[in-house]
Amino acid sequence: MNVAGLEQRYRRWALARRGLVLDRSCQVGAMVSIGARARIAAPESVTVGQGCELGQGVELNPWGGRIRLGERVFLGPYVVIYGHGGVEIGDQTLVSMHCCILSSNHTVPERGKLIRNEPDIPLSTRIGRDVWLGAGVIVLGGITIGDGCVVGAGAVVADDLPPYSYAVGVPAAVTGSRP
Repeated sequence: MNVAGLEQRYRRWALARRGLVLDRSCQVGAMVSIGARARIAAPESVTVGQGCELGQGVELNPWGGRIRLGERVFLGPYVVIYGHGGVEIGDQTLVSMHCCILSSNHTVPERGKLIRNEPDIPLSTRIGRDVWLGAGVIVLGGITIGDGCVVGAGAVVADDLPPYSYAVGVPAAVTGSRP
């Protein structure tokens, strides 16, 4: 077995020790993390489909919720996914480098109370099949991005996107649709 093959086996083994089992068809970059705790809470809190690619520095942190990646999902370097309220990403989706996908929001209390002391509000986030998120896209909690969408680099997705739409900007606005 070559050095690259041994590195892949080691990375999958190290993640399995933390509770994440990956199929042999998955490629795992250096420094992939599945949360701050020694072991993720439940064996099914993070699931990764066959043929997925997890780039260097990817963080998949369920934070007591759930993250599900379909088959052949690509997560570029330094993608962060927080699964408080649940995140689901459909098959064949491309998530470019430095994207952030959230599934919660903070409660904002009245004056005199600290925001930090208030609980998170879990908000389920769903990204469809065959979606492309450009570099640095932020997807806020509670959002649904339909199948086949393309989201331009640097966009902040604060509202649902219909299937096969193009969206750009802050906040992301639909500018057209795939033919």
